[in-house]
Amino acid sequence: MSASAPRIGFDRFLALDWVSAAMRVRAGIGSREELVQQLDEAGLTLAARKKTLTLLNRLWLEPRAELAAFSDRGIEAWKAGQGIPPAAMAWAMTVAAYPFFAKVAELVGRLTALQGDCRASEVHRRMEELFGQREGTRRMTNMALQTQADWGAIERLERGQKIVRRDPIRLSDDRLVGWLLESALLYAGRAVPAASAGSMAVLYPFALERPLAMVIAQADQLELRYHGPGEQVLGLRG
Repeated sequence: MSASAPRIGFDRFLALDWVSAAMRVRAGIGSREELVQQLDEAGLTLAARKKTLTLLNRLWLEPRAELAAFSDRGIEAWKAGQGIPPAAMAWAMTVAAYPFFAKVAELVGRLTALQGDCRASEVHRRMEELFGQREGTRRMTNMALQTQADWGAIERLERGQKIVRRDPIRLSDDRLVGWLLESALLYAGRAVPAASAGSMAVLYPFALERPLAMVIAQADQLELRYHGPGEQVLGLRG
């Protein structure tokens, strides 16, 4: 995690349509006015709209300096691809930009890995262990969960108390898969075992269906290297 990354930062719900509209602005095929109109049509107050735009700025509109090239690579992959799911674009950029969101995603991925569901209380408890037992932590964890539900990753049942993992979104575009893996490595801040790179918990909503060697051939930022006798790891170049 970068030293300039916000420790929490992700403090409100972001609809997938809003994030996609911000991405289109970054790609040069949408306007900021259209994005603001979407927020107005959603009934946001002036204060809520301003705070929502702050989050969207950090994602697509004005990303941190160290994420600008990363976001541009995502736009290039999106333009070159066919039928790239908006949720994959939103997920990768948010995981890279907001460690708090990524940690919630990682916990949900781990807790739902075996049986496909978990209790929201388990996620809240573990987030409070990391970020402190205060109301803000609980509220922001809820915002991250609500956002992940809107993006098609989970379903929230029993008045939000039960989290159920939805069927994975299958991805077969090499450049997109490479970009998603790059986002997870940026969040992790370290290389990961190559054998399990495609099943990192933070990327739980997606099934990465391309061979790692094919993905790396299209991803200049990724490299395989040896860590100890016979163990290959996937990391970021340079």
